[in-house]
Amino acid sequence: MAMRSRIRRHLGALLNQEATKMRALALEAAGEQKSIIPPCELNGRQYAVVLLQVAASIEHALMIEYLYAAHSLGGSQVPESRVVEVARWREIILGIAKEEMGHLMTIQNVLRCIGGPLSLEREDYPWDSEFYPFPFRLEPLTRQSLAKYVYSESPSPDEFSGPEAEEIHALALQGSGNGTVHRVGALYDLLERLIRDSEHVLDSTFREETFPFQANWDEWGRGYQAGARGSAMGSAIPRTPDLLILPVVARTDALDALDRIAKQGEANPTADDSAPSHFARFLRIFREFPKDGSWSPARDIAVNPIVADENGPVAREHESTIITDPQAVKWAHLLNLRYRLLLVNLLHTFEYPNDLSEHSQFTPRGLLIHSTFGEMYNLRALTEILMETPLALGSQRFAGPPFQMPYTLKLPIDAIDKWNVHLDIIEASCKLIAELQYDGQKHTSYLRALKEADSQVAKSLHSISRTLRASTVTQSF
Repeated sequence: MAMRSRIRRHLGALLNQEATKMRALALEAAGEQKSIIPPCELNGRQYAVVLLQVAASIEHALMIEYLYAAHSLGGSQVPESRVVEVARWREIILGIAKEEMGHLMTIQNVLRCIGGPLSLEREDYPWDSEFYPFPFRLEPLTRQSLAKYVYSESPSPDEFSGPEAEEIHALALQGSGNGTVHRVGALYDLLERLIRDSEHVLDSTFREETFPFQANWDEWGRGYQAGARGSAMGSAIPRTPDLLILPVVARTDALDALDRIAKQGEANPTADDSAPSHFARFLRIFREFPKDGSWSPARDIAVNPIVADENGPVAREHESTIITDPQAVKWAHLLNLRYRLLLVNLLHTFEYPNDLSEHSQFTPRGLLIHSTFGEMYNLRALTEILMETPLALGSQRFAGPPFQMPYTLKLPIDAIDKWNVHLDIIEASCKLIAELQYDGQKHTSYLRALKEADSQVAKSLHSISRTLRASTVTQSF
């Protein structure tokens, strides 16, 4: 709540139209009228940092919500005649989720370029403002939740209107829980206007020397070209656009990156266009989705599942559902740990320059990127397990992955301590793996593979730590 209120304080004046109008009149009277008016305590660069961090939290939240919705699809309740169609929907939504990760990484590149703190934070339940599309909610795919995704990714009302748009808006309002839904495009419109203004965001703000530290396609774009994002069935819509991972070294790069992110989300209203957007793909699924409720494409999965620490209670916010089945609890804790490890890996990569040689996997950055791809696989495997594990003893409802944020994503100051964070997470994970193995879980082959992979990564981490220690000792003489 503290972080929410701090950011909300700066956005509040902007969202209060009357206050904004009064400030604009005052500036105009002083001959200082601008197209963008930063909040009182922020200059143009800091305002851009705040808005980029809001954009990062939105992209992160949407990525997780889409992953949850996609993995909820399938199950024995799906009629045999619709199995292939539902599998196709799943692959399309997983592709969109991966594109959201590309957006998240590109936003980090912009932040790195203008000297802002990187941010992979994600509000579990975002505050209501016109920038957040709807309150964060992990839920199985329904017609209402699908309507939220269509509306939040939709282009301007001038481009998408009529009876179908009105129906989708009404369903989205019902599914939002608090009666508010917003277009994500509004935030990107504001960001582009702000960054284009060279009086607010100076040319010197953009630091070309950050380029080697940024995420790039060659390292992160594995197999994600032209819609080939897990499309085992070949179900990706033809001409689906590439995953966007765009380095930024100048104002023009930043503007291009923000424009392409916005267009990949909301442009091209129909799926027949040259590069079908998130909006177009979600709209296509919405039109095919069952209306009569005679069958459900999604399993009976908990809404907003959370796992409580055994030593204390967890507040029930926004329909959160506590996982209580003993085995599901352990799997959920394990997923949370691997989720944290993925986020720590991502943040840590931005501290090392890229090395695109054939041996790059053996550099610190290469190890982090390689490990990140491993954690993507782990999250997929653990999600599937939790999608088939009961929520509570004897329950017919399944638990689902909680994706709970860790207590912090801040990395320590010293390099050796940063690497120790990775080792700490792996150590905690090993304990859970041992407990699950002792319980005789049916997923023993996966647990063995995970344990072996962790052992190999830990060896590399210890090697890096020894090198850092030796370097520190040498420098001390």
